[in-house]
Amino acid sequence: MATANLLLHPVRMRILQTLVGAGELTTAQLRERLPDIAAATMYRHVATLTKAGIIEVVQERPVRGTVERSYRVRQDAALVDQDARAAMTKDDHRQAVTVFTGALMDGFDRYLSRDDAEPAREGVLYRQGAVWVTPEEFTDLVAELEALVARRTHHTPGDGRIRHIISLALVPDKAGETEETGEAGEAREAGEREEAGEREEAGEREEAGEREEAGEREEAGECEEAGEAGRAPGAEGSPPPPAG
Repeated sequence: MATANLLLHPVRMRILQTLVGAGELTTAQLRERLPDIAAATMYRHVATLTKAGIIEVVQERPVRGTVERSYRVRQDAALVDQDARAAMTKDDHRQAVTVFTGALMDGFDRYLSRDDAEPAREGVLYRQGAVWVTPEEFTDLVAELEALVARRTHHTPGDGRIRHIISLALVPDKAGETEETGEAGEAREAGEREEAGEREEAGEREEAGEREEAGEREEAGECEEAGEAGRAPGAEGSPPPPAG
């Protein structure tokens, strides 16, 4: 079994994607299918995958003074096993998903860049679905999906077959759970009640403040009215009336 760091490298992932379902290919054929990867880079990553046992040499034959090797993927080795996944940190998973989605986007972009690409006619699909399953049912679901794909990985080119890349991501949607139980649910409800109480108390304080302010304005108005009523004519700075 391989590690995530070994498999989820952008170049190595593309090499593996090209080899999967293609039978066996030489490095020259890999370069024809991946022309944007430099020859030295291609040879280096093929050697890394071979040394790790993820791909294997099927045959060798002499070609103009050199040895040409054909490679194929070892399906049983091109997987990250349970122990390796358990050792991955959250940052490891973030990095792995970044590489995975980057390779997915790269492959889709290369397909759309072809003049003969017809997504609707060729059945291009990108869908999401959701299921509610127990841990045991989830294990069965994964096994069923892998078995479904594995039954067709032994097909070879010909008879009108077109190679398709199938990408799969399974993520627990914890944000979508509708029921909360235990201490977490009780804590959330207590927090909501406390927040509601604080809002109610703040509202009462605000209402009391408004009533007090209204009372002060009313009292000030009454005082001003009384003062105006008690002032004599001419008291606003006008000259005093002439003496008789």
